[in-house]
Amino acid sequence: MSTVFPLPMPTLRHADRRGAHEATRLAKRLRHQVGKAIAEFGMIEDGDRVMVCLSGGKDSYTMLDILLQLQRKAPVSFSLIAVNLDQKQPEFPEHVLPDYLRSIGVDFHIIEQDTYSVVSRVVPEGKTMCSLCSRLRRGALYSWAAENGITKIALGHHRDDLVATFFLNLFFHAKLSGMPPKLLSDDGRHVVIRPLAFVREDDISAYAQAKAFPIIPCNLCGSQENLQRKQVQKMMAQWEHDTPGRIETIARALGDIRPSQLSDPALFDFLSLGRRDAAAQADAHAWLAGEPHAAARGGDD
Repeated sequence: MSTVFPLPMPTLRHADRRGAHEATRLAKRLRHQVGKAIAEFGMIEDGDRVMVCLSGGKDSYTMLDILLQLQRKAPVSFSLIAVNLDQKQPEFPEHVLPDYLRSIGVDFHIIEQDTYSVVSRVVPEGKTMCSLCSRLRRGALYSWAAENGITKIALGHHRDDLVATFFLNLFFHAKLSGMPPKLLSDDGRHVVIRPLAFVREDDISAYAQAKAFPIIPCNLCGSQENLQRKQVQKMMAQWEHDTPGRIETIARALGDIRPSQLSDPALFDFLSLGRRDAAAQADAHAWLAGEPHAAARGGDD
C-alpha cells in the first residue's frame, strides 16, 4: 500500500517570506515618495508642529504611519499630533481611533462637532453633501490648529486625488487647476501639506491591508453614487485598465506646466510676443467693433 505524504511546509514559509519581502519593499517605496514630496515642496521645517488629519480611512492611516517612520530619521526635528473630527455620524465607532493611537503611542486629539446633523438638515435629499461637509470640516480643523500652535496641517490626499481634482475642474468648472501638494489657506493663517502627493492609491490600499489598519467607513457621503468625483474616478480606472501608466503620465504633467503652450494671457505675455516696436496695435474694442483703420481705408476722405 502506497503512503501519501502531506505537502512540504517550506512552500508555505516561502510564500510568507515573499509576502513580507513585498511589504518591506512597498513601505520603502512609500517612504521614498513621501520624503521626495516633503523635500521638493518644502513641506516640513525644523521645529514644525504638524497636525495629521486622521479620518479613519486608509489614506490618513498610511500618511500617519509613514510620517512616523520618517520622523525617526528626518534631518530636521518636528512633532506630530493626530487629530480626528468626530462628526457625530450615526453608529460611528468612537473608540476605534483613540484605541489605535494609544496602542502606537501617538499624541492625539478628538474634536467633537455635530456637522452630520447640519449637513443632513441643510442639503436637500438626493444632492451631494461634499461641498458643505468639506467647508464645515475644514473650519473645525483650522480653528483647532490656530488655537494649538499648529504650523502645518497634513491631509491624506494622494496622487490619484490630485489627478481626479484636475479633471473635475476641467470638465465641470472650465478651469485648469487642481489640488496642490502645498498651499496657503484663504485667510493666510495655515499652511496645508499633502505628503502623499506622489503615492498611488493602489499602493496605499495594499499598504493599509498589510498593516491591518482599523478602517472606519464614511457613512455620510461614501454611499452617494451621483458624485462628479466618482464619474471621474471611473473614467480614470478605465484609462488605467486600457493603458497602464496613463495616470502616472498625467500626474507628471501636472508638474510640467508650460504657459506659452496654453491660452491664458494672464500667465504669458502673448501681446508682446513677436510685436514690432513701431507698429500700432488696435485694442479689443476696435477689433470687436469691426471699424477698419484709416490706413486700411486708403487714408482720410
